[in-house]
Amino acid sequence: MKKLFKTSSMIFVAIALMVTNCTDLEEEPVGRFSPESFFKSPADANVALQGAYRQIATEKLYGRKLVTTLMLRGDMCDIGNLATPARRVDHNIFNVGADNGMNTEIWPTSYQAISAANYTIFGAEQLDQSDPQVIEFIAEARFVRAFTYFHLVRLFGDIPYIGEAIQDPLAVADLGKTSASVVYENIIEDLEFAAQNLPDTPFAGAKSRAGKGAAYGFLALVHLTLGNWQEAYDNAKVVLDNRGIFATGLAANYADNFDASIADGFVEHLFVADFVNATDGLTNDFMGPMTGINGIVPNQNPEEKPNAPGWSVIVPSQAVFDSWNDLDYRKEASFITEGFDGDGNLVGTEGFAPAFGVTRPHIRKYFTKCGVADDSCQNSSNNYIAMRFGEVLLIAAEALNELGGSPSEIAGYINELRARARSADGTVRSFPPDLAALGQSQMRDSIREERRLELAFEFKRWYDIKRWEIGPEVFAPGSLEPQPNFNPSRDYILPLPQTEIDQNPNLLPQNPGY
Repeated sequence: MKKLFKTSSMIFVAIALMVTNCTDLEEEPVGRFSPESFFKSPADANVALQGAYRQIATEKLYGRKLVTTLMLRGDMCDIGNLATPARRVDHNIFNVGADNGMNTEIWPTSYQAISAANYTIFGAEQLDQSDPQVIEFIAEARFVRAFTYFHLVRLFGDIPYIGEAIQDPLAVADLGKTSASVVYENIIEDLEFAAQNLPDTPFAGAKSRAGKGAAYGFLALVHLTLGNWQEAYDNAKVVLDNRGIFATGLAANYADNFDASIADGFVEHLFVADFVNATDGLTNDFMGPMTGINGIVPNQNPEEKPNAPGWSVIVPSQAVFDSWNDLDYRKEASFITEGFDGDGNLVGTEGFAPAFGVTRPHIRKYFTKCGVADDSCQNSSNNYIAMRFGEVLLIAAEALNELGGSPSEIAGYINELRARARSADGTVRSFPPDLAALGQSQMRDSIREERRLELAFEFKRWYDIKRWEIGPEVFAPGSLEPQPNFNPSRDYILPLPQTEIDQNPNLLPQNPGY
């Protein structure tokens, strides 16, 4: 039985239904409504559902604040421009307080997405549930709810759980926290429902909507996070064994995953936050310029974006770049190492970010193929990947290794990725070699390193550091990114926002160390 809790006053209870984030779907503002009177047909449930998805594709989540937080807390990204706001620097150096401006935006926006999902479920349940489309829309809403809680519980630990539509916030103003274990139980229950009831492929082919592949993929990742190795492997295998039915698989060219001009409905993507060159102040994104090069543009074609420099805020350390073999095509697809200065001269990294002195390679994935966008790749049409087929191979390999499974099967999953990494536009390289069948400990190290490289800069690394509890190692002196402030007894979870505690003291105690 799902544990249903009501929300506190800090949770946004009016659903935001200005639909913009799904490909090929028109914007249809609805505003505040009474669910009982609004939901008349599956089409109404679909409109409400898109309001839930839209919250994911906002500047406060996948457009900048959530993903910036995840990138900077990992060991693959550092601060370039040190004059950037302190709220970002503090995440990078593990000096986060309860008043941090990133956390105070991530928290309420996440609950807005949850509230929108809950209203969609409530309203759709008033319709004829013998209609398969109604059940599919309920399954999508439950996926969104699970997806959002999965972020929140990994970031903050024990959190308030809301599993129903709430219309009277005053009645629930004193809600306390729900244990992380119960939150995870509900996440799994939602994803299992989604996996059973979603269509094989997403609605209208839009990967910004969930299909079975996304649900099974996230079920595998949730179980992996919890150390439920058999369940992680089993759910990953559903995706791997049904790649044809789910219309997914590895893309031939790794770099195509990050080309906004071809990304809509792209084969490897299982679930994405889809931005559409919006400038409405809500769905606009900034990861292009945040990772792009100050003072440098990567091309001289005025018809292509970007044709203006970036901001050099999120920049890997030189050690991250140097840790990667030059023959691995994923390195070329992940970094920018040259560009044109203001005089049109082609320069290498020695000429990067002259205003900030960040003369090292920058991230390519969001800055060079951002599609329809503003000049510096903000307000882009990027699709930010939340889950792709390549990660499912890694999940299967890791889970099976922890189960003590067949070394040759485990290596086979990794070698699918390595075979692609040896190929660049039809040119076959000699690296990385196929992974041999190794012992469990050596295989574990190889899988973790493969995950670091394959998913570089895709908002995964911090969660991996947290679940593997390797912070003291990866932030130690001599590491890729030494961070002396890192404290494993404090920094694996964030402080609850002080603004929320001020409104509801029942959220106390604060997380340890803050």
